[in-house]
Amino acid sequence: MSMKLADAPSGNDLVKNSSLYREFQAEREEILKHKWIESEKAGHDIGFERALTDWIMKHRSKWRKSRQNSR
Repeated sequence: MSMKLADAPSGNDLVKNSSLYREFQAEREEILKHKWIESEKAGHDIGFERALTDWIMKHRSKWRKSRQNSR
């Protein structure tokens, strides 16, 4: 039984369905939440790079451990 080209998953679909991509998206969402919270505290947009660095230093390892334990 052959698969038609139109029925084959695209490379984009394969990437979006990969566990690595899902983890990247989940981490990005956490960073964006952190950016919003810290920007509200500061009274201005702190920017993605600052939020990323701050989140990695303060929250990443605990966040990853909690995700691993929930599997």
